Amino acid sequence: MYAIVKTGGKQYKVATDDVITVEKIEGEAGSKVELEVIFLNDGKKIVTDPAKLAKAKVTAEILEQFKGEKQLV
Repeated sequence: MYAIVKTGGKQYKVATDDVITVEKIEGEAGSKVELEVIFLNDGKKIVTDPAKLAKAKVTAEILEQFKGEKQLV
């Protein structure tokens, strides 16, 4: 099972127990946040209907907040 979630204007493919790095999310380390689900695949069927996706939840825990290296353009 996996889901595509949207946060910070970007999309991420996630599955149970994945650790991902995303744009800054409001909250302290250890707090839980709910991410917007835009696609869901449970291994048997694919869900893209917005009405059904509104019922789906992906909950994440903020492990740490950090700043990455500066990007020179």
